[in-house]
Amino acid sequence: QVKLVESGGGLVQAGGSLRLSCAASGGIFSTSVMGWFRQAPGKEREFVSAISQSGGSRYADSVKGRFTISRDNAKNTVYLQMNSLKPEDTAVYLCASQQRPFYSGYYTAESQYDYWGQGTQVTVSS
Repeated sequence: QVKLVESGGGLVQAGGSLRLSCAASGGIFSTSVMGWFRQAPGKEREFVSAISQSGGSRYADSVKGRFTISRDNAKNTVYLQMNSLKPEDTAVYLCASQQRPFYSGYYTAESQYDYWGQGTQVTVSS
């Protein structure tokens, strides 16, 4: 069973930065596709970013150029560096994992991930 624990959320002013972390345990992190999603109040959960086993990444258009996803396989951790934050980035950010050995791609749909963290709140004030 894979367990994911997010951290790093908080309150920040518009234009500021935060770095989210997601620590994974219970699985083989190096062969997992990792993703970040977010859910704002009253809205559906949406894809933010994903990273493949080899480090290839993909971003939602709304965060491209501002957010950077990375992974440290030695620490079983995936990160989301968020710069130039906007009030519309306010949401609960959730980490997701899918174990898929020998898969070189990444996933952008919720249904493609088997494991989820509890989320961390990010609030951006204007």
